[in-house]
Amino acid sequence: MYAESDNLQDYLKKSEVIDFDNKLIVDKCLELQKGTDDEISLIKKVYEFVRDEIHHSGDIGEMRVTCKASEVLEAGHGICCAKAHLFAAMLRYFGIPAGFCYQKLSSSQDVNTKFLHGLNAVYLKDLDKWIRLDARGNKPGRDAQFSIYEEKISRAVNTELGEEDSPVIFTEPNSTVVEILKKSKDMKELWAQWELGLKDLFKI
Repeated sequence: MYAESDNLQDYLKKSEVIDFDNKLIVDKCLELQKGTDDEISLIKKVYEFVRDEIHHSGDIGEMRVTCKASEVLEAGHGICCAKAHLFAAMLRYFGIPAGFCYQKLSSSQDVNTKFLHGLNAVYLKDLDKWIRLDARGNKPGRDAQFSIYEEKISRAVNTELGEEDSPVIFTEPNSTVVEILKKSKDMKELWAQWELGLKDLFKI
């Protein structure tokens, strides 16, 4: 994987979606910061909060669609890409560079049906390296963990099934993904358009 920008400041910016100055995010970040004495411990704590305490909308049968980081935190749920917005926002609040990564994966119901999966890349200053972390949320068959040296994301791609990893660490969430999340009235409407995100990122 490689960074879209060589300037780490580009991975620290606030935006409408990555609204880390929102009071809900600030308060939660300050709460999580207590008792941590180094950056890696802090990243792990924030990651595990987003992974475990913010539900994946699909796992809990939630029909409401969230997008903006503060919205995801307030609702307590989001799909993978929305949770990635929250995780990045919380890290950026602490001045930790965080980017956005995407995968094209096969549906568990039909391997010929592909869907877009969003996760994050985080820059570790002490080790001068990017690592990918997947805050989707674990369930049977999904076991993403905080890991520095060996990647442990929710699902590795199977190229034989036509799955792909986008190698780019993007500075901002994909604009098509954000547009779909914002405009969809519910999850049913979202999934009906989700292939647009795949086409935008993977040119299928």
